Amino acid sequence: MSKILVIEDEAAIRRVLVKILSEENEAYKVDEAEDGLLGIEKIKNEDFDLILCDIKMPKMDGVEVLEAVKKIKPEIPIVMISGHGDLDTAVNTMRLGAFDYISKPPDLNRLLNTVRNALDRKELVVENKILKKKVSKKYEMIGESDAISQIKDIIDKVAPTDARVLITGPNGTGKELVAHWLHEKSARAKGNLIEVNCAAIPSELIESELFGHVKGAFTSANKDRAGKFEAANGGTLFLDEIGDMSLSAQAKVLRALQESRVQRVGSDRDIKVDVRVVAATNKDLKKEIEEGRFREDLYHRLAVILIKVPALNERRDDIPLLVSHFSEKIANEQGTAKKVFSDKAIKLLQEYDWTGNIRELRNVIERLIILGGIEVSVQDVKLFASK
Repeated sequence: MSKILVIEDEAAIRRVLVKILSEENEAYKVDEAEDGLLGIEKIKNEDFDLILCDIKMPKMDGVEVLEAVKKIKPEIPIVMISGHGDLDTAVNTMRLGAFDYISKPPDLNRLLNTVRNALDRKELVVENKILKKKVSKKYEMIGESDAISQIKDIIDKVAPTDARVLITGPNGTGKELVAHWLHEKSARAKGNLIEVNCAAIPSELIESELFGHVKGAFTSANKDRAGKFEAANGGTLFLDEIGDMSLSAQAKVLRALQESRVQRVGSDRDIKVDVRVVAATNKDLKKEIEEGRFREDLYHRLAVILIKVPALNERRDDIPLLVSHFSEKIANEQGTAKKVFSDKAIKLLQEYDWTGNIRELRNVIERLIILGGIEVSVQDVKLFASK
């Protein structure tokens, strides 16, 4: 059922709109308000999927209603109703966030098409919000230890800025989760988060991957191709395992950070980019600098903010929470009931040496859920979680 509110001071027009919409689709529930103030009151107290609003009204005109709704419930699409003399204003309202406008007297087909399109847009916005919540939950950081709490505090302070962040820590600790949180809590969250695993790309291809190439730049370059910097324009570029990047590519990344410009391989044309770079590594970059494998000037460009993600052995207090989280997640993925771990089983897991960190713990939990009893016991842990 889609709820539509018609805000129109002319009773005859209001009745026509309500009648047309009510008769068009049984799934439309149409309410009405005779002026802007009454309309705003209803919007505050009820949930609507679409608003049709006249522009010229006493007490509160349509532009004021539009501005108020965008503050109260910005996700609701608003279609403005304009008289012949209001067309310029109607066009301007679209710049202020109106979905569309229809003229008086309303053309039946135009009205119904606009309403359907606006409702489809509302449904898409809702779906995107649900999807974003799912994405956020996917990259949720589990833990209440001092180390994790400190990381969350840093993210809250740093995310709204464009400061570059270097994330360090052993493999399997969740460095990519920090990168996703930094992006999702930033003003760039509507833009792309582009991930590049620098260790997984051959050194001869990394520059093409990052900066793109033009046709004919090398043997297999059959057409122009944009790089990851361009793909992340307006968003965030996450350079994972940056310690494995070649010195040649490091030099180009440094230039891109200094000048906010990139050149595709084989081209001499600069392309302006607006990208926030977040990097991660499991290596000691200061040692890499000493041994000539990493540029010191690039390090200082990247390490404006340093976030060190601790090994699981340094945050054993979080293991009970992680066990519960992974148990529920894996059960949902497999369509089975969540298994309970006995207190003694969890205590034993806390005593293990987790060289593989969070990634290893998750694998062990999955193994215990598949092979363990209804309640995972100490014996199950000894049998199936042994190193």
